[in-house]
Amino acid sequence: MTDKPSRIIYIAVSEDLKSRLDAFWKKQGRSHALFHGQNGFKEDAENFSIDPSIPIPVELLPGETDLNTETLSLEQILSGMIRIITTPPSDLEFSPEGVNAGKKRKLDLDDIAYYRGFVLALKPDIQREFTSAAIFKAENGEYDLALEICDALAGLFPESPFPRFNRALILENQAKVLESSGREEEAEIQFDLALAAWEGLLKADSPFPLAFFNAGKFFMYRQNYARAKECFASFVVLSGDSGDIEKRQEAEALIKDITQSSLDDTLFKEAYDYIRMGREQEGLLKIREFLNIQSTVWNAWFLLGWALRRLGRWEDGAAAFRKAVELGADNSDTLNELAICLMESGDLKSARRELEKALWKDPESIKIISNLGVLALKNGDDDEAAGFFRTVLELAPGDPVALSYLETRK
Repeated sequence: MTDKPSRIIYIAVSEDLKSRLDAFWKKQGRSHALFHGQNGFKEDAENFSIDPSIPIPVELLPGETDLNTETLSLEQILSGMIRIITTPPSDLEFSPEGVNAGKKRKLDLDDIAYYRGFVLALKPDIQREFTSAAIFKAENGEYDLALEICDALAGLFPESPFPRFNRALILENQAKVLESSGREEEAEIQFDLALAAWEGLLKADSPFPLAFFNAGKFFMYRQNYARAKECFASFVVLSGDSGDIEKRQEAEALIKDITQSSLDDTLFKEAYDYIRMGREQEGLLKIREFLNIQSTVWNAWFLLGWALRRLGRWEDGAAAFRKAVELGADNSDTLNELAICLMESGDLKSARRELEKALWKDPESIKIISNLGVLALKNGDDDEAAGFFRTVLELAPGDPVALSYLETRK
């Protein structure tokens, strides 16, 4: 599925191909009644049959320039159709082997519906298989392929929200992984794509409750608590008494926490946005104004420390992060940020202690392991640093910091 669409050609349904497909369906023990007439194509895999008037898109095998119809596989037909369903072209270009050679005609919705039915007839379990494949690819860091599979499922099942839901989750996870490895600019691009994916789900004509819950979590991670609160409130209403009780209770608790801490205050969101955009001084003014109103909210102290750290004010940043920890932010991100400030201010022993605590909470964090490598370098221990950076490469083979260090060490 990763090759270019230009490798798709269109063929007519020959008697030989029709016989082979008939044999396949017969072997599967499924009915094969034609239903394609004035009332249009019925998307029913159990009652699908071939319409010889519609050409079939086929994907050429790697290295092939011409189609060998004798060795044509079902996988080539499936791949070709899935490509067209996922990204419909503006016209069909028939191959020399096809009908009306060299001529073009516009692709219409009936063609897409026919191809969709064809795929579902050949592969009735494709939704389950492709969903499992997308999750597996994402878990192994093959995000582009995972997203491509989700797009294919969205084309095959246009009424289902799950392919788009999974796509949003994958984009969000990819962004977090990039962020964790210190590739912040790339992470921001993926966060923007994830945002667009979540917003698209939230604006769907048929509301999907689970999308509102997970979008709420996404907005919380991005420090947009006002938007998170809206999503959680919508989830509570949409899920009703028949929804997931635990998730509804969690959403209600988060709404309460956001409200009591005033995290949905405009000042907080503005402070976060300013800092994220590199306007730390403006962010400092906003977050300090917020702290004058709510001095016991750890999230605000974290933002203060984040701004100070980005400005190179290490001791002030460390003090802000310590306050955040004191107020309940005993998480790996806060401890890692605190360690950076301590390391840069020369307190290497304390920095090591905080990084070790952070790693215990998040043992596969690329960012934390990489910082332990940097700390080892500051302590003059090249061998220990190399060990940490090798571990980073095991988790993220393309990590630029680890690669750069290990290359210069050779």
